[in-house]
Amino acid sequence: MEKKLSQLKPGETGVIVSIQALTTHRHRHRRSWGFQRRLEDMGLTPGTKIMVVKSAPFHGPIEIYVRGSRLAIGRGMADRILVSVEK
Repeated sequence: MEKKLSQLKPGETGVIVSIQALTTHRHRHRRSWGFQRRLEDMGLTPGTKIMVVKSAPFHGPIEIYVRGSRLAIGRGMADRILVSVEK
């Protein structure tokens, strides 16, 4: 089953399926490239296994465990990452 990363609960694991780029009409290519590049620099690429460690209340950041490190990412970023959930 595929979900947005922001929809996963603490303790759930999955594999990144795709990343939806942030685009606007004026800055489509520049902003899209920067967003994906930032995630790649953090090790978040399709095929990567992740686990949600904590989810802050009131739409706060999400703490994830990926490639042996813990990262905190904002809800906006997490909404654009599609994950295949493992049961």
